[in-house]
Amino acid sequence: MKRREATSTIHLPKLALLGVYTPYNRITNIQSYYDEFVNLVKSNELQHDNEMFIKLREISPIYFLTKGKLEELKNFCEKNEIEKLILSEPLTAQQERNLSDYLDCDILDRTKLILEIFEKHAHSSEGKAQVEIAMLQHQKTRLAGKGVHLSQQSGIMGKIGGAGETAKEKETRELNRKIFNLKKKLVGIQKSRETQRKRRFKNNIPHICIIGYTNAGKSTILNLLTKSNVTAENKLFATLDTTTRELYVKGEKKGIISDSVGFIQQLPHHLIEAFKSTLDELRYADLLLHVADISDPNLEYHIKVVNEILEELNIDKEIIYVFNKADKIEDDESAFDHIKKYNPHVVTSAKSKEGVSNLVDFLSTWNR
Repeated sequence: MKRREATSTIHLPKLALLGVYTPYNRITNIQSYYDEFVNLVKSNELQHDNEMFIKLREISPIYFLTKGKLEELKNFCEKNEIEKLILSEPLTAQQERNLSDYLDCDILDRTKLILEIFEKHAHSSEGKAQVEIAMLQHQKTRLAGKGVHLSQQSGIMGKIGGAGETAKEKETRELNRKIFNLKKKLVGIQKSRETQRKRRFKNNIPHICIIGYTNAGKSTILNLLTKSNVTAENKLFATLDTTTRELYVKGEKKGIISDSVGFIQQLPHHLIEAFKSTLDELRYADLLLHVADISDPNLEYHIKVVNEILEELNIDKEIIYVFNKADKIEDDESAFDHIKKYNPHVVTSAKSKEGVSNLVDFLSTWNR
């Protein structure tokens, strides 16, 4: 008699996406914003069952959604038996908690969504440490109100934390300890980078950094300029770890060139803080190549997002704008009118070596 093999099925919760057009969103093309949100979900390797897109005239401090939209969403979740909801916008801890209770489903907001993508795509020890710090910082903001048990007293006389230490205080202390150890680890990596930087200065080696909105084609351009094979995928945040290569232009060594993490609108503050040690490399660059997707309807807004983050980091460097993916707008002459105010600039198509010839010509004549 044959033995029947045991089979197990993993239950995947029914997942829905909620795209929200908010009053604070100044973006020109809202459909492009929604498309970016859906791509974020795909980059997090999640498959959804339903989608819902709404427009808000105001933001509720309690639920984020106004009363009418909240009721509409509840009916939508009940009808489709939704167990997990992903929002296109960041929520406060209170809004996330209240929304989850009201809808009776798990909530994943924009901040946590991006953090999870970073967690999946970080490969180097530095990248992993930076992402973990950001995750722990975010977790700290979610401790309040997690449950009655976090208000209960768990301290014992003579133990660390003293008598009457609450479970919340204990968990906060543990998170702070982990963050401290990770930051300590990053200090060692930063010292190594500082040594390399001093060596560059001593040898007078020019340094070029590639920056830009996520998925603009930064890694592809780095590969073409340096004949490298850095991961370059058509997804958001495919590259998180800084890659540096020697740069030769028309047979002449021009210095070194580095890729950097892509930026995005409403980039979680925890991530900017955690990645400051990596982004600090931009402070010592001699030239920034600001790569932008010329075919994106929200091109100018994306440029603004990147420039605002540079301003927040107090980085003021020589910049050349590299308008990439020109092959997608060959028949749209009006697209070239929008870029005339960004100077100096070059237009590229990183699909081939010939497509970046304008950039190569610029770099061949550039001197710091």
